[in-house]
Amino acid sequence: MQRLNFPIYNFRFKNSENKVSIFDEIRKKFIILTPEEWVRQHVVHYLMNEKKYPKSLINVEKVLTVNGLRKRYDIVVFNPDGTIHILVECKAPEVKISQATFDQIARYNMTMQARFLKVTNGLHHYYCQMDFENEKYEFLKSLPNYKEV
Repeated sequence: MQRLNFPIYNFRFKNSENKVSIFDEIRKKFIILTPEEWVRQHVVHYLMNEKKYPKSLINVEKVLTVNGLRKRYDIVVFNPDGTIHILVECKAPEVKISQATFDQIARYNMTMQARFLKVTNGLHHYYCQMDFENEKYEFLKSLPNYKEV
């Protein structure tokens, strides 16, 4: 797999029926390794190892309903009270981050109300803090560490 713009992490891999799988620490199972999954697993490890978010507050690939349509988010980090702190949208490295990507995460966030957003293709990372009162967002250099929450 392609080298991404993240620290190097130790992942567990499995090869079965000519398909490589990567172990997901959150879902506690092996997942077929696609380019998007490669990015997703790097983000999960980044959140746990660099930003110090507890594994118990991270959720991966769940279904949500947006305007009556079933959608699937990539990664959510919860606050201890159960509200959503961070919403992450992952794309494969070859996918350019565009306005459509930000529109997608913004639509999801209308339902989820996360305070912080991250959009990444593993090579380029974008971070925003939401200002719901003024209906705008501010770009950030990075996400806050868990202690700062």
